[in-house]
Amino acid sequence: MGNNMVTYNKYKSFLFFIRKYKVTELVPPQDLIEAFSKFTGGGSRMSTVQLHRFLVEHQSEKDCTLSDSEKIVDKVLQLRKPLQETVNVDQSREQEITLDDLFFFLLHDDSNGPLKAEVHHDMSAPLSHYFIYTGHNSYLTGNQLSSDCSEEPIIKALKRGVRVIELDLWPTSNKDDIKVDHGWTLTNPVSVIKCLESIKEYGFVASQYPVIITIEDHLTTDLRAKFAELATQIFGEMLFYPESGCLTEFPSPESLKNRVIISTKPPKERFESNRIKDNGNLPMLNESESSEEESWGKESPDSSKTEVETEDTNGSDRDEGYTSACECDHKSYQESSPGYKRIITIHNRKLKGSLKDKLKTDGELRRLSWSETTLEKASESHGKDIVRFTQKNILRVYPRAMRVKSSNFKPHIGWMYGAQMVAFNMQGHGKSLWLMQGMFRANGGCGYVKKPQILMQKHQCDNEFNPTNILPVKKTLKVKVYMGHGWSLDFSPTHFDKCSPPDFYTKIRIVGMPADFAKKKTKVMMDNWFPVWDEEFEFPLTVPELALLLIQVKDKDQGKDDFAGQTCLPVSELKLGFRSVPLYNKKGEKFKSVKLLMRFQLE
Repeated sequence: MGNNMVTYNKYKSFLFFIRKYKVTELVPPQDLIEAFSKFTGGGSRMSTVQLHRFLVEHQSEKDCTLSDSEKIVDKVLQLRKPLQETVNVDQSREQEITLDDLFFFLLHDDSNGPLKAEVHHDMSAPLSHYFIYTGHNSYLTGNQLSSDCSEEPIIKALKRGVRVIELDLWPTSNKDDIKVDHGWTLTNPVSVIKCLESIKEYGFVASQYPVIITIEDHLTTDLRAKFAELATQIFGEMLFYPESGCLTEFPSPESLKNRVIISTKPPKERFESNRIKDNGNLPMLNESESSEEESWGKESPDSSKTEVETEDTNGSDRDEGYTSACECDHKSYQESSPGYKRIITIHNRKLKGSLKDKLKTDGELRRLSWSETTLEKASESHGKDIVRFTQKNILRVYPRAMRVKSSNFKPHIGWMYGAQMVAFNMQGHGKSLWLMQGMFRANGGCGYVKKPQILMQKHQCDNEFNPTNILPVKKTLKVKVYMGHGWSLDFSPTHFDKCSPPDFYTKIRIVGMPADFAKKKTKVMMDNWFPVWDEEFEFPLTVPELALLLIQVKDKDQGKDDFAGQTCLPVSELKLGFRSVPLYNKKGEKFKSVKLLMRFQLE
């Protein structure tokens, strides 16, 4: 910005010829020029007072103070001006910035991102009032049948803010120790001690809110006692369990900061066999599994069944049924190591009866665990009952058994019915996982997102939420894509095309309630590392509280278009105005330099 020097990219064409491509210089968009003129009264420089007005009124930064504006001006001038120009500044004169300075700040500065970086939701409500970042078979490094088990995927998940870790506990071959393994498969096990120690070390690196360990228990009575001893020794006072009795509501994330909770099916009080039965059939790895891209199409559920199975026959979660939480006074770890049953905070128990009976909310607190398929079938006839159930109790939804390649389903299948624990394979990279990552970028990325009020409305004929109903438009989201930059810094000149600069375009998708789904895309900017699109799109939303904005940049090619970055943002959390939007790779890792300049308006 600010100089007229023309530069070129050179590419070899047909082995012999060198073609030159002009490098386009990024300049402030017209909308920013007009906003600058408005807040400076047509002047060429912006004072800290004028910047403060711009941030509060145009950027909706309601908490911004004049002191914050002064710090921004100082920071921008330090970065933008050579040292020799700032040494002799008249300290009595108020610092001012130019249009190019403001453009630099809006385009580059991390503090101008699209989301708040701190926790800002009410964290004092019961656990059932939150969506919780949940992993499925958290120890697996790859597919569900033959990959290695390791503590490394658990560590990665915790570093990204995942709050629910699943462990499958089995006896070792000599029956005297405990391993973590995916039973009835060819996976290689990992020591349970490694997993528990990793949870202790990394559990609160990304978030101080509670870690919940869901256990699939295949242990003998003696090994359960051994696990209880290990858990209490490793976690110490971090381990939370109740004293006795039954809670009328779950504890809050705030009350459980830096605590670990264990959830599993308690041992039967009557005679308990130590034998472990192999009652599952092993799915074949080459068995048909629809790709995640295909799963984004509408599935046709089997509407002929009126009763719903509580679990998949071949699912890894075969022991996850209905659960109750028998809890009372919050009690920390005691010096004497409690027994296995004692350390279980959320108890799993399978209940009999019709689906209507199982969804009743007048009994003990429960956690219900269903596969994605089971939930889809149940929601056909009992959608409002499920929403009502999740207002007080917890619903966990896990991938169907045939997702042996560790793919994932569309998470809104669970969220739209209030399911708190939508359990995902964190190694299953793709659009579904991008949505999961997007949802939990909300609330400062702490792993707990307060459910919208629409899902918490009590049983009233007029107000109770029914996910199958199409509601009137509540808000309209306006998204403007101005430009992008950073690819030339993070990628080699021939990464996208050996003979020319990339041809970038942006795809924008709204994912949420079925009525809100929409797809748009910009024009293709040919041969340009610094694309300028300057295009605006409008998205009418019936339930903006559940809507996610999925953004992808691709390089147009003759065959399959090349991936150039993605991000997913919760619409209800978007900071309005001009925003610098960082992009991520397919695994959800942030690029060092790649960003888009966008504008968001919600009306």
